[in-house]
Amino acid sequence: MKYTQLGRTGLKVSRLVLGTMNFGPQTNETDSHAIMDAALDAGINYFDTANVYGWGENKGRTEEIIGNWFAKSPDHRDKTVLATKMYGNMGAEGVPAWPNHDKLSALNIRRAVDASLKRLQTDYIDVYQFHHVDRDTPFEEIWQAIDTLIQQGKILYVGSSNFPGYKIAQANEIAARRGGTIGLVSEQCLYNLAERRAEMEVIPAAQEYGLGVIPWSPLQGGLLGGVIKKEISGGRRASGRAADTLANPTSRAQIQAYEDLLDKHGIEPGEAALAWLLTRPGVTGPIVGPRTAEQLDSALRAVELELSEELLTSLDEIFPGPGPSPEAFAW
Repeated sequence: MKYTQLGRTGLKVSRLVLGTMNFGPQTNETDSHAIMDAALDAGINYFDTANVYGWGENKGRTEEIIGNWFAKSPDHRDKTVLATKMYGNMGAEGVPAWPNHDKLSALNIRRAVDASLKRLQTDYIDVYQFHHVDRDTPFEEIWQAIDTLIQQGKILYVGSSNFPGYKIAQANEIAARRGGTIGLVSEQCLYNLAERRAEMEVIPAAQEYGLGVIPWSPLQGGLLGGVIKKEISGGRRASGRAADTLANPTSRAQIQAYEDLLDKHGIEPGEAALAWLLTRPGVTGPIVGPRTAEQLDSALRAVELELSEELLTSLDEIFPGPGPSPEAFAW
């Protein structure tokens, strides 16, 4: 496994991040623990989760599965850089949140971190992340709550997820004016070969303020994982975002060209998509969310995969990025 610093911090993390969103809904606790064992054995030390994972009436279940894994051995927690997220309503699905039971008020931040610590069976969280922007809560209040949690030893670093570039700038400018906190150190954003809008504002802002970029959905919901090839061979059919994209003839032709290109080079599409992200400026490491041990093995191979300049150029031709900001939209 290869390692890098998380943004401008001294924290060393693996170039792959183990995503746990499938633990509970798709993967039972025994198999989830086996995947975490295999990830740690392979050198992945950065595990990501969120308080809402488990979904529906099982919100929080994923954190509980991780907590039970930590309880098996002190070595597990000691070797893991643990990241979780908060923002959403933890109440019953379909029921409006009770006032102050969601978003980023100081009250809900305090409530959410204590609940996560209990489920995770740990006394601190390495990277505590805001799952979304809260347009109603000023960052002065958010940072005051965070400063208290850091002083209490409950969290060490703070990250964002799904933040636009201007909110990254606003958050860190206010943190700098207040002093006492280093502000945001990471940003999780939707970023992959087929979805490159983050290159216009989010990634430049992250680089300017020293945030590590953690792409989520690196295979665009399976679209970049050889979905057409699997469809033809009778394997798992596309669903969700991938199926919607393939329904468009132009998009399907684009994905077919992508798979044909990688077939020519003898490279698995999913591994190439991860390896491409590892070449991108500012990227710390993509989040991989394996449902099985085999999917984890495939992701691990991507870390060692070297993409030639010729192949990188061809990938850019199939999936052109927006170009630098502001030229991409100004000139």
